[in-house]
Amino acid sequence: MLNSEFMLNAFVAGTLIAVVCGVMSIFILIRKLPFLTHVISEIGFSGAAFGIFAGLPPITGMLIFTSLAAVLTSVGANKFSSNDSLVSVISALFMGSGALFLTLAQGNASYATSLMFGSITAITKANVQQIMIVAGLVLITTILLFRPLKYDSFDPVGSRYSSLNSYVISLIFLIMTAFTASVAAQMVGALLIFVLLTLPAAIAFYWGRNFFELIVISICCALIGTWGGLYLTYVTNLPVTFFITLIESILFFGTLLAKKVLQ
Repeated sequence: MLNSEFMLNAFVAGTLIAVVCGVMSIFILIRKLPFLTHVISEIGFSGAAFGIFAGLPPITGMLIFTSLAAVLTSVGANKFSSNDSLVSVISALFMGSGALFLTLAQGNASYATSLMFGSITAITKANVQQIMIVAGLVLITTILLFRPLKYDSFDPVGSRYSSLNSYVISLIFLIMTAFTASVAAQMVGALLIFVLLTLPAAIAFYWGRNFFELIVISICCALIGTWGGLYLTYVTNLPVTFFITLIESILFFGTLLAKKVLQ
């Protein structure tokens, strides 16, 4: 399988994506942001359409749009109380823009559409290098901010009244989430990013007894889904997104069943 260049690229990219998503998904669930993650995934597709229209790599357009949406959400949440309404408006604005750019980029619209559901054959060496850079930035930032980010995630009220700048930490985290969603779209597609950004952590919370175990279990679940999905795609020639989603769902429902039996 790894003798094929496109599968080797997909395997390396998938491994990096799984590790980053496994880490970030823990914080996303603790901070109760699954809905925002879903919205960012939709905005990522709009960014890809913009990138194609502007002659930029799709991942660059995704990074621009998702990061801008993260900043707007963070600033707006600090000013207004109705966060869900704010996120919905921002999502609608960017999705509308995405429809415009997709129409204007008619010649390459098919490639933008493939980003909706992911494609392992579209991952090139250049994509792998981009994913390495973005994944590295996210992981390094997470390590550097691990203690304050963990504190702000578990005790946001206490964080606001401590010496920590809760607003800055939240803004950085949202940008990190935007970056993670942008790279994950290369594998699972812009519309199903939340699969790797929520399910691994949801499974981990049933088994982990401390924060370290949560992260390890979450990463393992993301890797199992990604590696298993890549292998099944290689032998069946069916979409990798389907298999990743299927495997993660089986792990999740298997966890629910196992916990029910063990109780």
